[in-house]
Amino acid sequence: QVQLVESGGGLVQAGGSLRLSCTASGGSFPMGWFRQAPGKERAFVAAISWSGGSTAYADSVKGRFTISRDNAKSTVYLQLNSLTPEDTAIYYCATKKIYRPTTYYTRADEYTYWGQGTQVTVSS
Repeated sequence: QVQLVESGGGLVQAGGSLRLSCTASGGSFPMGWFRQAPGKERAFVAAISWSGGSTAYADSVKGRFTISRDNAKSTVYLQLNSLTPEDTAIYYCATKKIYRPTTYYTRADEYTYWGQGTQVTVSS
């Protein structure tokens, strides 16, 4: 069993930055971030392999968001820069217990464990 706890969300003005954290209990595995805006489906944001050497981003966040990890702390980070109101959503981290150090996953149905979500609100 893996439990995920997100933190770092909040209210920020357009152009601002936030750093989200997701800490896992039960081990370090490939991780992904997704977001869900009101009235929309959950969407992929970024993913990282267990090793941290492989990453992927949605086109809408490339160049603005950065995913990273510290396996010693069992924590994955999502740095959000140049935020716009369109980034407003609940952000979720997710993981699956699989031992493939260089593989990441970009589909929500590939993940087994999910955090409770953290709200990011960007004002114009």
